[in-house]
Amino acid sequence: MQAYIVRRVLALVPTLIFASLIVFVTVRLIPGDVIDLMLSTNDIGADRKSREQLEAALGFDRPMVSQYFRWIGAFVLDGSLGQSLWQSTPVMEDILHRLPITFELGVYALVVALLVGIPIGVYSAVAQDTVGDYVARSFAILALALPSFWVGTLVMVFPAIWWGWSPEVKLIPFSEDPLRHIGQMTIPALILGKAFSAVVMRLTRTMMLEVMRQDYIRTALAKGLAPRTTILRHALRNALIPVVTLVGLQAPVLVGGAVILEQIFVLPGMGQLLLEAVSQRDYPVITGVFLIVGLAVVFINLLVDLSYGLLDPKVRYR
Repeated sequence: MQAYIVRRVLALVPTLIFASLIVFVTVRLIPGDVIDLMLSTNDIGADRKSREQLEAALGFDRPMVSQYFRWIGAFVLDGSLGQSLWQSTPVMEDILHRLPITFELGVYALVVALLVGIPIGVYSAVAQDTVGDYVARSFAILALALPSFWVGTLVMVFPAIWWGWSPEVKLIPFSEDPLRHIGQMTIPALILGKAFSAVVMRLTRTMMLEVMRQDYIRTALAKGLAPRTTILRHALRNALIPVVTLVGLQAPVLVGGAVILEQIFVLPGMGQLLLEAVSQRDYPVITGVFLIVGLAVVFINLLVDLSYGLLDPKVRYR
């Protein structure tokens, strides 16, 4: 197991380097120039001299290759992601301040998706082609068809118009009021987990139907093993392996959905930080956010691979 983990971690290094290179180059291809924005914002005469001085101060007068190696070298040596071009604050400090909110929202959404999707998927498979199965599949199609940003906008607008109520627009720290904090995060988490729960439900149903047709399941039932025990202890455990894989693949999707919902519900997470950075062309912040998200996705998929051994005893790590 330990040798397998070491090999996997070492194999992640070139992946992260390649991803960081793509992100570093891509963000600089965004239309618009941060130098022009700074000159227009600060009412500085946009002459050649002032532009060259600003480029030199920000390090943009160097070739892009030199800028990349300077940035990645600082990250490898001391974990620094540079400073914000506008606030002059350390990017890593800003990310660490916002990361817990996005992480919490993603975990809540994942819990919602699994608690809703897996039981409904199991029931839909067991009750195949019944009224309950049709209702469950209709729920999945509806959940997939309704965009999260549209549902979030409706939740913010219509309750305020009809009942004079709207979700909190200022973050309530968990340390101040745990119940109100969890309540504030619950609504966006439900919306974010809605579409994911539908995907989990459909995949669980499909895999359960496939597993329940296997010979060992029919043999267990024929020998008198209780149907509930057969389904929960044998069929479900094998059917969950693709679902666990799906969780790893959906991690970046949850982060992408959090970007929009954090803006709608005014949650000061990494999504809001990223949108602000893109509008200001704050390259260090953009690259820093994408690099941290990439690291998180890579390690989530590593944990998913390791979890296969818990679900399937036949899996061995060498």
